Amino acid sequence: MDSQHRGYGEPPEGMRRDMGGATTISGASGSTPALRVQSLAPKVQRLLDNINGVLVGQNHATRLAVIAFLAGGHCLVEDVPGVGKTLLAKSLAMSVHAKFKRIQCTPDLLPSDISGVSIFEAREGTFKFMPGPIFTNILLADEINRATPRTQSSLLEAMEENQVTTDGATRRLPDLFFVIATENPIEYHGTFPLPEAQLDRFMISLSLGYPKPSEEVEILDKTLEEESFTVDAVLTEADVLEARQVVKMIVVDQSIKNYIVSVVGATRKHPSIVLGVSPRGSQLLMRAAQAAALVDGRHYVKPDDVKLLAPYVLGHRIIPKVRDNRVSHAQLIERVLEEVPVPV
Repeated sequence: MDSQHRGYGEPPEGMRRDMGGATTISGASGSTPALRVQSLAPKVQRLLDNINGVLVGQNHATRLAVIAFLAGGHCLVEDVPGVGKTLLAKSLAMSVHAKFKRIQCTPDLLPSDISGVSIFEAREGTFKFMPGPIFTNILLADEINRATPRTQSSLLEAMEENQVTTDGATRRLPDLFFVIATENPIEYHGTFPLPEAQLDRFMISLSLGYPKPSEEVEILDKTLEEESFTVDAVLTEADVLEARQVVKMIVVDQSIKNYIVSVVGATRKHPSIVLGVSPRGSQLLMRAAQAAALVDGRHYVKPDDVKLLAPYVLGHRIIPKVRDNRVSHAQLIERVLEEVPVPV
């Protein structure tokens, strides 16, 4: 590996690696899930409040994005222009003391523009790797469906395996690596719809929608204020990595696991769905439910966590038989949830 990148993927100050390569927190509060959740809950709430302070009327969308962030997944924000997709992404990124990069996707964007390129150094007579914007902690891929399929696919390895392979060399990305992508689902000119393989890499897909009239008036009021759409960092990289560890400790009862499997299995048999959800969807739904419990300050998952998140975690993983605008993918998942008994 290039010496320039040996630092990527190394734990920040206050963290260390055990013999198995796992990252551990030194001095983390409490040894049980309940105590560690109690310690982290105020920090998670500060993160939510920080983003909601600039993104008016989008508390639900903010919560979903934070859930994906703390669960170690990635987030896709689909909606029409001008409703705050990029503001949500930037506010989340700026709320953490971490590296942030933005890619404005266009049809002429090349894979090397994302991952980096090797440049010949005439003085040394060797090739030197120049890292691309993907070597960061939080990456905003704005209007991702404007990039060509070849460029979109360059994100696949990074989002799934936390590494980038260029010129035959594999380079690790930081432990804290999060992609939040935006796309406009209405405009089709000059766009390339994300294939199922790319969509599957996103833990959560969400939409913002238009604000209420009172909320839109508040947006106008904030527009007249200086720096009203900027935020200060309230979490450190170590805080986020600790939260991701705690998420994995959240208790998931056997009945909840059975419920998740039943919901996913029902998508494979539903008469309105051609292609159901894969086991990856089951895994991500469980992990997202664990993160939702942490956000709510609980050390255990409830059935309501699964019901709330299923449309956003599973909706973009199905292919309906009739592709039209009358019934959205999320609405199909809601219909599936109505048919599956909820554990008590």
